[in-house]
Amino acid sequence: MSQSPPLLQVSSLSKRYGRLVALGAVDLEVARGSIHALMGENGAGKSTLIKCLTGAVRRDAGEVRLAGRACDPASPRDAESLGISTVFQEINLIPHMSIAENITLGRESFRFGLIDRKGATQRAKVAIARLGLAIEVTREVGSCSIAVQQLVAIARALDVRARLLILDEPTSSLDRAETAQLFDILRRLKAEGLGVLFVTHFLDQVYEVSDQITVLRDGQHVTTRATNQFPRFELVSAMLGRALGPTSSPERTERACRESSQAAGVCSVAPLSNVSSSTPTQSPSPDNYRELLTVRAVSRPGSIERADLTIATGQAVGLAGLLGSGRTELAKVIFGMEPADAGSMFLDGATYAPRSPRDAIARGVALTPESRKTDGIVPNLSVRANIVLALQARRGVWRSLSARRREEIASELIEKLGIKAAGADVPISSLSGGNQQKALLARWLATEPRLFILDEPTRGVDVGAKQEIERLIASLIERGMGVLFISSELPEVVRTCSRVSVLRDRRTVAELSGDSLTEERVMEAIATHG
Repeated sequence: MSQSPPLLQVSSLSKRYGRLVALGAVDLEVARGSIHALMGENGAGKSTLIKCLTGAVRRDAGEVRLAGRACDPASPRDAESLGISTVFQEINLIPHMSIAENITLGRESFRFGLIDRKGATQRAKVAIARLGLAIEVTREVGSCSIAVQQLVAIARALDVRARLLILDEPTSSLDRAETAQLFDILRRLKAEGLGVLFVTHFLDQVYEVSDQITVLRDGQHVTTRATNQFPRFELVSAMLGRALGPTSSPERTERACRESSQAAGVCSVAPLSNVSSSTPTQSPSPDNYRELLTVRAVSRPGSIERADLTIATGQAVGLAGLLGSGRTELAKVIFGMEPADAGSMFLDGATYAPRSPRDAIARGVALTPESRKTDGIVPNLSVRANIVLALQARRGVWRSLSARRREEIASELIEKLGIKAAGADVPISSLSGGNQQKALLARWLATEPRLFILDEPTRGVDVGAKQEIERLIASLIERGMGVLFISSELPEVVRTCSRVSVLRDRRTVAELSGDSLTEERVMEAIATHG
C-alpha cells in the first residue's frame, strides 16, 4: 500500500523583496495528526513563510501542496477555503461583539435576508465544544481573559473546517496554566487528524508539545528533525548558527577592560558641563564600586515570570537569551515603560518603581530601544533636535534649553562620538544606520545617566560602527556608569560584559562571569532544561 502524502508539502519556496532574499528555496512538511514547530530568530523567514502559505503575499517560486493537491491561495480568505487557517500573535477579534458573532463573522448564514443568529449561536457552540470548553457564546469577547480570547480565535479558525492550523506565537501572552490548557486542546486536535504548524520561541514548550522541529535562519531551511531526537544544545546552535566547541574565557574583567581601553587610546566621553550634577565627573576607584541596580523576583504577566539582576557602578552586565526570552520586556520594566506585577527593584539602595519613562529618566536611567527606526529616532527632526530631545523632556516645557545651549550640546556630542553628518541641522533620517544609533546614544549621554540600558545597540550597523559603539561602551564603564547590554550576538555579549544574566522562557536561569563566561556556557544555559 502506498504511503499517503503529507498534509502540507512545501518545496523550494522562495520570496524576494528587491535584493533581499526573505526565503530561499525553503522546504517543509507537516504530517496529518502532528504538531510541527517552526523556529528561528529575527529575520529567519518565519513570518514570510506564513504569509506565503496563507495568501497574504504571493511566492516568487516553489510549490505548495495541501493533502497532495497544488495549493496557491490568492488571499487569506482563499487559504481558509482550502483548509488553511491562521491564528496570529495579535488576536484579531472585535471586543464589543459576542463570542458567537466573532466566530462566524464574515461567514454568517442568512434567513429571509437577515443574519441567522440562532444558527450562528449553534455553530459557535459546536466550535467551542470541539475545544472542550464550557463558556457562554453570547458573552462579549472583550470581557474574556486573553487566554479565552486566544481559544475563541482558534475556534473561529476551526469553524471553516480547517485541515492545517497555523499558530503564530499563541502563548506569548499566556501564563503557565493557560498554556497548559492550550496544549491540551492542541493534543485533542492532533488526535482528530489536524495538522498544526506551531511558531514559537519557547524551548520548553516546543519539547513539551511538538512532534517535529524545523529551523529557519536568514531565510534558509537549516534542518528538520524529530523533537525527541533533537538535543536542546543542537537546536540552539542551529538557530544561532554557531556550532561551538570549548571557548576561551572573556578577554577582560572590569579593571582589565579599562586598562585595555586606555592602552588602545579610547577616549572617554567626559560629562557635559552645566547639564546635570547627578553623575560624578570622576571615574570611581576599582575598589569603590557599589551596587547600582538590584532586580529581585520581578514578574509581569505575559512577559516575565521571574527575573533577577544586579548591576554595579562601572560595570557592564549582559542579558542573553533567545528572542522571546524576556530580555526586552525586562528592559521596559526597568525603564518604567511597563509596570512590574511582583518583585522589587532598588536603585542606589533606594526603592525603585518607576511609573513611566519620565520617572526613570529623573532617576538617571536611560534606554536606547531595540528598534531605532520605530521607537528611537524622530526621522523628520534634525540631528540636533534628536540629540537634545531627552534632556529637554526631563527639564520640562518651562525650562527650555536656549538655542545656543542646544547647539553646544549637539556639536560636542557629534564630535565626541564621531557622528558623520553634513551638519547638525540635517534630518536624522539622512544618516546611515550606524550614525543614527550613535545619535541615539548621544541623546541619552546628554542627560548624564547613571544606568544606561542598551537594547540591541549594534543591530543593523556595519562592522566599523559596531567597533565604535563597543569602544564607547568601554568608555562609559571607565566613567563609572552602569550598563545593561542586551544583544542576540553572543560574541558581542561575551566580549563587552564582565557578567551575563541568561534568560530562558521569561525566567532568569543562570548568571555567568569570570572563566565560566564563554559563548558555549551561555548557549548551554539557554538550552539546558530545569
